[in-house]
Amino acid sequence: MIDLQKGITAMPGVPALDDVIQRSAGLAAAFRRHGLPVVLVNVTGGPAGRTEVSRPAFTPPPGWTDIVEELDQQPDDLVVTKQTWGAFHGTPLDTLLRERGVTQIVLTGVSTSAGVESTARAAHEHGYHVVLATDAMADRDAGLHENSIQRIFPRLGETATTDDVLAMLDKTR
Repeated sequence: MIDLQKGITAMPGVPALDDVIQRSAGLAAAFRRHGLPVVLVNVTGGPAGRTEVSRPAFTPPPGWTDIVEELDQQPDDLVVTKQTWGAFHGTPLDTLLRERGVTQIVLTGVSTSAGVESTARAAHEHGYHVVLATDAMADRDAGLHENSIQRIFPRLGETATTDDVLAMLDKTR
């Protein structure tokens, strides 16, 4: 679950972030019931590389990186803090997943075109089977959101709704 943290979810999103958070919470609860790992990813910074878009200096307020309460963070959940868009680069995520025998991941979160897409690309490159719960993700830009869902994600894995993923979980366990 990518960047479903208090500071980021306070910003507007398409679709509405309340729906994305609730669907992600439902998936997290189902994964826990089935004894599957839940990974909660937050971001505390940004990459130092140059871009054409200026980034003003930002000091996050207290609680900005805290995972939203609706996800009901549990002691056994894995928490990964990243500095870049994707959750694999510079983090122990790949090691944590491989130690648990994980071969398939289901992604949710924000922002569809940045954090989620970057993580999906890296997961695909690391050899994971990627499922993208497209109704459990949002972006501040509707066009970028749709581009990721329609053009990028089908090339990186399987797209599904939250209900599809929940149904598959119930079938397999």
